[in-house]
Amino acid sequence: MLGSVMEGDCITTLSTPVMVVDVDVVKRNAERMRGHWTKLGVTLRPHMKTHKTLECGDIMTGGSRRCIVVSTLAEAGFYADHGYDDILYAYSVPFDKVERCALLAERLSLFQVLLDHRDALEQLRKRPLTDGRVWHSEGVELTGVYAHCGNTYGCRGAEQIHAVARETTTLVLQFMEKLKAVGISCKSSIGSTPSCSQPISDMAKLSEVHPGNYVFFDVQQSVIGSCGLEDVAVRVLSRVIGHSPHRNQLLLDCGWSALRLLSMTQEHGRVEPLSGQLDYSRYPLGTLLTIIPYHACATAMMHSVYYVHSGGRLVGKWTPTRGW
Repeated sequence: MLGSVMEGDCITTLSTPVMVVDVDVVKRNAERMRGHWTKLGVTLRPHMKTHKTLECGDIMTGGSRRCIVVSTLAEAGFYADHGYDDILYAYSVPFDKVERCALLAERLSLFQVLLDHRDALEQLRKRPLTDGRVWHSEGVELTGVYAHCGNTYGCRGAEQIHAVARETTTLVLQFMEKLKAVGISCKSSIGSTPSCSQPISDMAKLSEVHPGNYVFFDVQQSVIGSCGLEDVAVRVLSRVIGHSPHRNQLLLDCGWSALRLLSMTQEHGRVEPLSGQLDYSRYPLGTLLTIIPYHACATAMMHSVYYVHSGGRLVGKWTPTRGW
């Protein structure tokens, strides 16, 4: 049972607005990304922040439940509660959350945090770990160097993505050499969905990469050049609830509380043609529209459940964790 609908039902029977996930596309995206990095001999550490679900996490990790990145401690605790380990909290450690980080470090075989300031290091030292565990050298050990490569989000096309990926990779590797020169050996981790979807050969020199959005993709990624629209695994279903001929617009039951797009209020959305007049006879009230999200992460955050389908038929639902 899926609430008021059943497995095998067509997704058009769902009450709108609702987010639907094509599990076949999700699996294809995950397999493609895994293939890129297996070929280059680099560890893939997938980011969970886009979907925040167990089911999608299992697909991204190939069922291993190991080696993931999270953006909140709520996610870290959620995955730890369900048997995941080797978790990297990719967020500069908030001082009010040091105790929660320490509890996870004491509980898991490997829990890693990010530091970007000397004061954060002092905060960790003030909270030593128990049971013989340590944050490492003098209580703290440098495990690796982490870079996001987020400026790929300003790119358009593979050539620009490659240029940013090459610059980031070069800078990180140069910094690793400087660390090595003073006797510090650690791993390197970079990544964003654009750079990891269009990898360059030099990235084979890295220890690991950490993309996340690739499992869903979205319109933004297609504009950047990370994917095609056929690779976007998520849609928001919405219905026409009003005609506004004086504005040449349709009114939808989907606002920014279900989808992040322009020309929206909290619970309503407005659609207008790129040119010309709308033919309202094509869109009678109740017409179901399928909308491709511009940003899958922001859209997913608006939904407490994702309805999962294969070939348009429901196969289950995924419930994401929430909070910080």
